[in-house]
Amino acid sequence: MQTVTSADGTRIAFERHGEGPPLILLHGGSAPQYWKPVVPRFAEDYTVIVPHRRGVGESDDSAEYSLERGVADVRAVIDAVDGTPVLFGHSFGGLLAIEAARTASVAKLVAYEPAVLVGEYRQQAGLASQMQKRIDDGDRREAMKFYVREVMHGGDIDDLDGWLAEWPPWPDIVALTENIARINRAIEQYRLPESLEIDAPTLLLTGTEGPPHLRDGVRAVGEALPDNQFVEFGGIGHGGPTEAPDRITAEVRAFIGGRKLQ
Repeated sequence: MQTVTSADGTRIAFERHGEGPPLILLHGGSAPQYWKPVVPRFAEDYTVIVPHRRGVGESDDSAEYSLERGVADVRAVIDAVDGTPVLFGHSFGGLLAIEAARTASVAKLVAYEPAVLVGEYRQQAGLASQMQKRIDDGDRREAMKFYVREVMHGGDIDDLDGWLAEWPPWPDIVALTENIARINRAIEQYRLPESLEIDAPTLLLTGTEGPPHLRDGVRAVGEALPDNQFVEFGGIGHGGPTEAPDRITAEVRAFIGGRKLQ
């Protein structure tokens, strides 16, 4: 494990796997272990860097949090690696990747269903406050179940408990409840600019089974980014990189190499 100091003095930890050009994987609301199925598939040809988001894993934390601090953490990792990296972010990690790429030098940008809320959904989401209410009532587990139902299933699933029983992060992810509530506050405060000035070639990814509000968000990002490739994967949801790691990594590899599979 290596560490770097972010702009406000917070220590950010990151893993390093393999050798080759740098590829930074940014996890979302889950833990950095999210990328476990993906790392070996990239580490054959890339130096895979997996930062631990502030307050998660081996990284330190701070009393205050904002999207800007999260972006500063990513920039600190970018500055610490050799070469110009590719950024690949999932969910909130996708939003961090997009915002970091606006000011940092990156070779290419990949985002799978970045946590960007648009339109009517953004106005009435309130996920952070709904989570906080359950936390304040002393039921962190219910707060996390509410989050999973909304973010993984768009609020619509018949047997959430049955699904959770088969979901590898459960129940360990309950330990991240407060951390996830605060990143949702940052997500809800974020307004997507009409135009994103990002020089790096960009690949935007989504799955046909992802939550509608995130599928709307990734398309809105595409409209704000004139120069992008957009790929929709049939039959997979918001957890695409772990649900179908072979399909996702093949597409990302092709994009990095200047080819297109779909």
